[in-house]
Amino acid sequence: MAAPLDQAIGLLVVTFHKYAGKDGDKNTLSKKELKELIQKELTIGPKLQDSEIQALMKDLDRNGDQVVNFQEYVTFLGALAMIYNEALSS
Repeated sequence: MAAPLDQAIGLLVVTFHKYAGKDGDKNTLSKKELKELIQKELTIGPKLQDSEIQALMKDLDRNGDQVVNFQEYVTFLGALAMIYNEALSS
């Protein structure tokens, strides 16, 4: 049986691949795929406006190729973890 942290990391990877490739490359998230992932997998997702998701996409797309690759996705998860940590520490 996998340790809880192993399971959590596995879930993060599986979640990326669940949405990646619906619009093309199976190794990246398009704007539409990122929006769907955020809206379906994060509690705050349905509350975000399209403009906020567009801004997030722009911030995440470090190499400017109009998609979010796995490394950019992991950066996003790290930022979310920092936000969650701050909320729990308050």
